[in-house]
Amino acid sequence: MMVPPLSERPVTEEDEERFRQECARKYTLRRRWADYRAEVKARRPKGARARARAWLHVEPFYWVMRVVYVVLFAGAVLSVYVNGVAEGWWPAWGERPTVAATTTPPIYPEPTASATASGEAAMSGGYQIGPDGVLVRPAEHAASTYTKPELPEEAKENTERGAELAAEYYHALMGYTWNTGDTLALLGVSDPNSTFATSYADDVSKIYSNGWAYGSTSEITRIVRVEPIPENGNDVRPNTIAVTFQISSKTGIVCQGQKIVKRDRDNQSLLTLYMTWEDDHWIETQGSLIDHAGK
Repeated sequence: MMVPPLSERPVTEEDEERFRQECARKYTLRRRWADYRAEVKARRPKGARARARAWLHVEPFYWVMRVVYVVLFAGAVLSVYVNGVAEGWWPAWGERPTVAATTTPPIYPEPTASATASGEAAMSGGYQIGPDGVLVRPAEHAASTYTKPELPEEAKENTERGAELAAEYYHALMGYTWNTGDTLALLGVSDPNSTFATSYADDVSKIYSNGWAYGSTSEITRIVRVEPIPENGNDVRPNTIAVTFQISSKTGIVCQGQKIVKRDRDNQSLLTLYMTWEDDHWIETQGSLIDHAGK
């Protein structure tokens, strides 16, 4: 049985060379994609009407797939829209947002915490951020939780014991001033020319101008001296008694803007107060606070 030839045309040397070149050529993925695109483009109907007819005249399976794709896309768009309305990203269809935004009740009594668009208070490091940009002071450590010290009756007497108790009262007022920001009580029992009192009050005012403080404690561990100081006609007035305490104190929590500093280390210091008897009561006229090693 004879096999018919594939072509009646004789194979020339050029045909053999072209065949060898095509076999040697690397058929890469990019080349395949280019050939596929060229073939699709060549088969594409000419004209918009012919393309529309070709798109419509497809098998039922492909019509079902197209409907499924459309439904899935519409569902995804609807899901994004519903979630955006729930999260407050945009208003609901037909709803006009009011100019004045509603406010949520404050969690802390002072100051009022700012709320985000979702109704939750803005937070930083576990603290809420107030409308002024300062962290909100926790309610359990509010200034109102600190009781103002009371002057003992014996501290109203013109004696060394009275001066000592008046100095202890002054020391208690220093802690009260630091934890509350109220400097009036301390300045009320201080001489206006006392640089110790004014400097202390200024430091506290600077803290509370952009923050707050709480948790500061100070304890008198030893009475170092209680003795009269002779008048010198200059900075020591008549009827002045020097009282020196050794104290152990902690700074506690200090907030400045949105920065929190916590200091729990015990500080040993010597507090010296010059208590002067004027107008039937003791006032502080001089003071100093220096670190003490405890020796």
